[in-house]
Amino acid sequence: QVQLVESGGGLVEAGGSLRLSCAASGRTLSGYIMGWFRQAPGKQREFVARITWSGGSTYYADSGKGRFTISRDKSKNTLYLQMNSLKPEDTAVYYCAGDLGVIMPTTPPRYWGQGTQVTVSS
Repeated sequence: QVQLVESGGGLVEAGGSLRLSCAASGRTLSGYIMGWFRQAPGKQREFVARITWSGGSTYYADSGKGRFTISRDKSKNTLYLQMNSLKPEDTAVYYCAGDLGVIMPTTPPRYWGQGTQVTVSS
């Protein structure tokens, strides 16, 4: 069982930056693939980015390419999402998620955080 707790959301002006964090506990994440999803009001949850915990290989949805960077700190068991050049359309609840060997978004991961709100004002 893995517990995930996000932090770092907030209100930012368009063009600004935020860094989201996701603290993982419960077990080692070796072999896990971790990622970020988001859900805007009235819309379906969408994939943002993923990273392989062991090797650090990354993959991004088109919405975040060139603006978002996913990373992890193995020593802290923490996942990050650095978001730059934020736009009002990035406003959403951002969720951290992960699972053992699961390639998201094709396969939904089992473990999810509670989400953190990001609001980008125009």
